[in-house]
Amino acid sequence: MKRLFKKIIVLLLQTEAKLVLRKYKPKIVAITGSVGKTSSKDAIYTALTTAFFVRKSSKSFNSEIGVPLTILGLPNAWDDPKLWLKNLIDGLNLFLFPHKYPEWLVIEVGADRPGDIKSVAKWLKPDIAIVTRLSEVPVHVEFFNSAEQVRQEKAELVLAASDKSTVILNADDNLVSSMRPMAKGRVLTYGMDTGADVVGSDFGLTYDMNNSKCPIGVSFAVNIADQKIPVEIHGTLGKQQMYIALAALTVAKALNLNLEDVARGLRDHDAPPGRARVLPGANNSCIIDDSYNSSPVAVHEALDTLSLVKTKGRKIAVLGDILELGVHSKREHEKVGEKTVRIADELYTVGTRAKGIHDAAIEAGLPKEKAFWFSDSEEAGAALKKVVGEGDVVLVKGSQGIRTEKVVKAILDESVNPSNALVRQEEEWKNR
Repeated sequence: MKRLFKKIIVLLLQTEAKLVLRKYKPKIVAITGSVGKTSSKDAIYTALTTAFFVRKSSKSFNSEIGVPLTILGLPNAWDDPKLWLKNLIDGLNLFLFPHKYPEWLVIEVGADRPGDIKSVAKWLKPDIAIVTRLSEVPVHVEFFNSAEQVRQEKAELVLAASDKSTVILNADDNLVSSMRPMAKGRVLTYGMDTGADVVGSDFGLTYDMNNSKCPIGVSFAVNIADQKIPVEIHGTLGKQQMYIALAALTVAKALNLNLEDVARGLRDHDAPPGRARVLPGANNSCIIDDSYNSSPVAVHEALDTLSLVKTKGRKIAVLGDILELGVHSKREHEKVGEKTVRIADELYTVGTRAKGIHDAAIEAGLPKEKAFWFSDSEEAGAALKKVVGEGDVVLVKGSQGIRTEKVVKAILDESVNPSNALVRQEEEWKNR
């Protein structure tokens, strides 16, 4: 019964969304990939708001329900039939009566299972289609026959773009750049590859000279034709932030926006919770909160970020299960453990699969007294809270299902409001 109800809701929402698109004719930026979709979506929104009235997907609304909800500007009603009825009435009113509607929509398109993007692409025709980054072992691979099938699914967004559209690809990712021949119209690329149209260079972390216990963000240069534009992004860390900004600036280039204005806007771009955000921790520690989700490529990038941080304290990695890896799970967790030894002074792991990270790290040389395993995030957070101290830098990362934001909450400085700073603070999540 619940499944039938969902199918009916999806059908009605998509019908209303199609009608609204036909009526208001907004331009559409659609984004997919295995890494960086949501953060790129938010940065592109920041870039476009320098010149247009824009709406973006709320949080990570990227599913068969999330995409039409974004188009209609409606919230997720979760399991409340009355709120779904209200949503449907509001969506119909949007079509029947005049409203001020955005000039641009920035929409994230995800794929949990085969056919997800193809289904949306049948009716969502992007003016700009972006593929951020894939990986040889992406999340959700257990629902696909192979990583190549994941690539083919993501490529459906490129195939949906018309000959009048622009396709933007990450030139540093071979799986993504191989989609170029599929594009019917203009193609722009970004990356650190000097052959890309928009090139990033000179990456580094930035610090507040008056308070150097935590980095405050990242800096790099963006090279477009004969322009070299300095960019700083505050409040979040990692080389992935450069790729996110490059995607936004490539969109700006496609639309002939003022690139320096866009770069300035990105400086104080508010990164989404749980995406490598820098937060003050208890006892004058520093937290790198990357708790939104995890994948093999993303956790390796997070560890790379931890390796770059300068600190007089300990580097502590808190790593949870990486879910939905299927037959790849055991080896991918072991590889993370082997890498962690070279970067972290102490390791806290959370979840049954993450025991593989713990064991591999010890096998690779991490002293047993520096490695701790917990069955859930509450236990890990409580244990870490007792020992975290001044100058410690704590990286927290795990898949959504392991809820590592609970670790962050346990060691967060009391001056910070968790409801505003952390991911999954809605009542629906707290009750799970």
